[in-house]
Amino acid sequence: MRNIWAFVWGALVAVLGGLIGLGGAEFRLPVLISIFNYRTLPAIIINLIVSLVTVTCSFVFRSGIIGIENVFANFAVIINILAGSLIGSYIGVHYATRVNERLLNRVVVVFLVFLSIVLIGHNFIFSFGSLQLPSLLRISLGFVAGIVIGIFSSMLGVAGGELIIPTVILLFAVDIKLAGSLSLAISIPTIMMGLFKFRSQQRLEEIKSEQKFIVFMAAGSILGAFVGSNLLNYVSSSQLYLILGTILLLSALKLAKHKPAG
Repeated sequence: MRNIWAFVWGALVAVLGGLIGLGGAEFRLPVLISIFNYRTLPAIIINLIVSLVTVTCSFVFRSGIIGIENVFANFAVIINILAGSLIGSYIGVHYATRVNERLLNRVVVVFLVFLSIVLIGHNFIFSFGSLQLPSLLRISLGFVAGIVIGIFSSMLGVAGGELIIPTVILLFAVDIKLAGSLSLAISIPTIMMGLFKFRSQQRLEEIKSEQKFIVFMAAGSILGAFVGSNLLNYVSSSQLYLILGTILLLSALKLAKHKPAG
């Protein structure tokens, strides 16, 4: 029954993520910790694995809607942010495996609250449009933003889409739906870097007994990513951000009440 619920939750989270170009990890992490009772670090590693499946499938499914040619037309933007996020992802794992679990739990809560504010207030945040900056400064800011995104990605087991999408919109004047697909393209290698670092530290051994659970959740995520991507043209972005932001805030409050083991 636990694996069936893993499939269901995987699908539900991936629908939400697929709609706006996210891996859904921000929603999945509170589920893994609060509902399935995983300790924070194992939950982060499982989250990264399922996120990789979700992000890859979402990218493929969305490409038929957004247009793969539009994604590759912005290849320079992807490389710019990706260069920083790969470095940040490598650094983030170093801290994730050394920081106190209670402290890490608090960081996750703060991050979720921050994301909820960004999502709920997206109309105000994005109303200014892109920043009018010199090309060299824009590229430099994109690289630095990528480092920060990569650190959060590997530390918290998320793809970082909520940070990537605003960065792409504000710095490079990209439409929000296309920004979602660019976010997925950036997230794939970023997550892979985080998993590679965890593997090099032999942390994947901690979740070896959870392989069946991961397979069920990943399978649900594939279905959810397909459904979410195909709903892209039928849901108002403004309503969607408000709903997702509210869900994130509720998730953060629930996670704040959870007491880490040990």
